[in-house]
Amino acid sequence: MPISYSDFEKLDIRVGTVLQAELATNLHKPAIRLQIDFGSSIGVLKSSAQITDNYSPELLIGKQVIAVVNFPPKQIGKFISECLVLGLPDDMGKVVLVSPDNSVNNGEKLH
Repeated sequence: MPISYSDFEKLDIRVGTVLQAELATNLHKPAIRLQIDFGSSIGVLKSSAQITDNYSPELLIGKQVIAVVNFPPKQIGKFISECLVLGLPDDMGKVVLVSPDNSVNNGEKLH
């Protein structure tokens, strides 16, 4: 279903750097809890991502990721997720995170 460009503009999609990552095994599906720095205008937001098939917490620290930062917070177990990290399925259907090829400033907006 097509959307208008003004609908797309409502999404605030930004780049941020993972500051902290920890495995969350107490959920129905294993996930990694992230703290992501989106720069001074947005700050640090939390997210929970089911990406344990392709990532370990240690490998995510310092990685830049793309996320939607203007969704309302969502309760995931006892954790509040404040942004949605974006990913695509690999050939096995496991999530691969979307990230820039080159380092960019935290908080830059996708155009």
